[in-house]
Amino acid sequence: MASKLVMIVVSVLDLIAFGLAVAAEQRRSTARVQQDPEKDYNYCVYDSDISTGYGLGAFFLLLASQILIMVVSRCFCCGKALNPTGSRASEACLLAGSVRNAYHTKYRTIFSEEGPSCETVRKGVFAAGAAFVFLCSIVSQFYYASYSKARGAFQPYGGEANVGMGAYK
Repeated sequence: MASKLVMIVVSVLDLIAFGLAVAAEQRRSTARVQQDPEKDYNYCVYDSDISTGYGLGAFFLLLASQILIMVVSRCFCCGKALNPTGSRASEACLLAGSVRNAYHTKYRTIFSEEGPSCETVRKGVFAAGAAFVFLCSIVSQFYYASYSKARGAFQPYGGEANVGMGAYK
């Protein structure tokens, strides 16, 4: 039978990761072009970088949740059928979004008509990560419950290990 404590801990970790991913989507960095005081060049000014921290927090909480499921089910890549691969999409979205959000362009334009391209993370990257976290949470809960039920239902054969022979006449 599946441990209720493990199910609760995994649910809480996944729920917090989902909340952080949604918060990261809401607080993505924005940038604006600003001119220096001498009006020689333009550069990018970025606002708060809090969404990088939210995205990384969601990534590490999801990773901890998946590691916990693998440890309690004693399954670290035990063949094709038990290979945990579902969380990779959500982890990739969260990590890539965090890295991209932390990247700030350092370019300046000197005596140019158009300003520098102030790169920011696209809308929806953290939202996709949040959706994958939600799906991964559901799948990992079903995986652990099914695995525990199958493991608890196993009854070794208690009979003889040899073939009974009768007298030959």
